[in-house]
Amino acid sequence: MTQSLKDKLVILSLAVLATAFMITFLAIEEQAEIFALLVLAAVLVFASAKFGLIETISGCLSRNERLLNGAVVAATLIVAFWFYEDHFPLLMIATVLLYTVASCGLNMQFGYTGVVNFAGAAFFGIGCYTAAVLGETSVPMLMVIIVGGLVAALVGSILIIPVLRTRGHYAAVVTIAFGLLFRTFLEVNDALGGPQGLGVSGMNIFGWDFNSGITLTDDIEVSFYMNYVILALIMVMLTFVLMRRIERSWIGLNFDAVRLDETAAACYGIDIKHWKILSFTLGNFLAGTAGALYAMMLGFIAPSNFAFSDSLILVSIVLLGGMGSLWGTILAAGLVVLLPEKLQAIQEYRFLIYAVVMILILLFRPQGVLPRGLRAYIPGWRG
Repeated sequence: MTQSLKDKLVILSLAVLATAFMITFLAIEEQAEIFALLVLAAVLVFASAKFGLIETISGCLSRNERLLNGAVVAATLIVAFWFYEDHFPLLMIATVLLYTVASCGLNMQFGYTGVVNFAGAAFFGIGCYTAAVLGETSVPMLMVIIVGGLVAALVGSILIIPVLRTRGHYAAVVTIAFGLLFRTFLEVNDALGGPQGLGVSGMNIFGWDFNSGITLTDDIEVSFYMNYVILALIMVMLTFVLMRRIERSWIGLNFDAVRLDETAAACYGIDIKHWKILSFTLGNFLAGTAGALYAMMLGFIAPSNFAFSDSLILVSIVLLGGMGSLWGTILAAGLVVLLPEKLQAIQEYRFLIYAVVMILILLFRPQGVLPRGLRAYIPGWRG
């Protein structure tokens, strides 16, 4: 058996195992069964690491990235269609996908250029409120998603001015202050619904109402959340392609140089401010687009949805998955979104648990669960 065939079998086996795990995890309701499933998964991961299987699997995945991408998309679709008539699992899947898009935006800032942004929920909220305002106009809904990203990017281009003039903790304080100001602005602005919030029109493409179920037969009706799952999955795929193209281009090379050593980069003629502005703007654009679709899916938004704690959730996804790691972002988004929803026993303590997990990650695995690998200057080349 050739090495290529072995790699493909390993990836397909992992995809089947992951699909079965996700279906089981989303289907069961008993807390004891959920805990048992999580313990089993943890034991399997620990055993794989103990016997060196993790390194073998990582090598297989890195050598077959296209197959991995296809397997993940197929697994997501299988899980979604397994719960085709159940609202809650599909809502959770769509939420994970949209949080992945928003977190990729933060990863472009944190992980690529080292720009600090603790106002991720604010830019996510800008996209939400843009969708709420434009939803009552004649602007096409697909265009509303893009406009939501553009408005978030525009506001971010203003915030980047004080961010560029500060560094480290001071830059973090600037973004925290912006997040608090954004929520206060929403609460006192009656035109945007004030503290009560606003209703948001659902997605509609060429007369296709996303908020209506899909009737296949007299006995089979697909939940309307399936529409949002598919569109959110497409957004994740486009975001993934964009991030990969940037990472492997001369733009990504400049981003890495700025993150690793600004002084050395400036000595080689790299315009530090230019690349920071670009990464900050692109990252906020992604968060805004995710927020616009998220608002359409929920149908209602309020200032309480965009508190500082929500920004910390996005930051925790980036740190948990690994800064600059796209696959880590997807895994971390699933963990952060799904675990508190399934484990009702920890629902009230989720922010405390996030804080403890972040401290442990920073102490014992600062590179994240799935750290970003070494930069591939010539993608596809193997030495």
